[in-house]
Amino acid sequence: MTDQAIRFRDREITLNGIEGCNIDIRSASPLNYHQVLNDPSAMPNLTIDGKLFLGSNSPSPLIIVAPGSVGVSDSHLMHAETFLREGISAFVLDSFGARNVVKTVADQTQFSFAASAYDVLIAYRRLAALPEIDETRIGAQGHSRGGSAVMTAATRRFADVVVGEGRGLCAILAAYPWCGHQFLDPRVGDTAVHVLMGDADEWCSPMQVQGHCQAIRLSGGKATMHLVGGAHHSFDRPTPLESIPEAKISPAAPTAYIADTGAFIHPLKSEPDPSLTDRDLMVYGLKAGFGKTGARLGSQTPDEPKLFREEMLAFWKAALGV
Repeated sequence: MTDQAIRFRDREITLNGIEGCNIDIRSASPLNYHQVLNDPSAMPNLTIDGKLFLGSNSPSPLIIVAPGSVGVSDSHLMHAETFLREGISAFVLDSFGARNVVKTVADQTQFSFAASAYDVLIAYRRLAALPEIDETRIGAQGHSRGGSAVMTAATRRFADVVVGEGRGLCAILAAYPWCGHQFLDPRVGDTAVHVLMGDADEWCSPMQVQGHCQAIRLSGGKATMHLVGGAHHSFDRPTPLESIPEAKISPAAPTAYIADTGAFIHPLKSEPDPSLTDRDLMVYGLKAGFGKTGARLGSQTPDEPKLFREEMLAFWKAALGV
């Protein structure tokens, strides 16, 4: 049986001599952002999990690693090990296992993007309560779908409701995120935002991400973006560029904005609709001709993962003060 066929919590993983400890987290599977903000008691509850790798410092700064559409992979563990070498604790989040999801590359609607962002914040709340962790120095690094999750988790309109006003992540690094959902009010408060993305990304729109970062800056937030020339999706992986034929993507589809209430605004309409879900918007994108099948991921040269690792580490050292 391959590692991919074994649920993440059931794998024994040691990084930099530190054994990963399973942490259970009481989360939920919201229908959409509106339900999180207005009717959280209606959200189906479930217990997700992840592995905590404690760094050498105590109380320790911590980075939550939120994987993308393929679930937890070797590259995410590689980044966690890099953090540990610097004395930074790492928590690798698994949003898939408890939901009986293996991958979302062919169907992103198996659970909502709101659920992904909610998982990140609930994980923050759970980990911030641990005596070994410095609550003021918890950040999150998300990849692809996980990048979308951390971007939303940093948005105050969402975070204030889930974890309380002024509480939350001190910084986020969004690696090649999907920014197809954006709050009209993009304020992130004091959270530092950095994006690493390739301009040859076929899965997600660099222009959409540029617009999101600019909106954050115009609202008074600190957001930076490094667009890497020629790099593809998941260019941090030290594996050759490969085609994923089953991938369902629509990078050219219009942005779905989110009102202050958490309700989606359909791209063809002007009024928020609390009943709209991810699937409704995906169906719209497909019918409008924006959907495509097949995309590539990976790195073309050893320089790409090296660039990613060096910039990632520089950002986190500055953000966490280590």
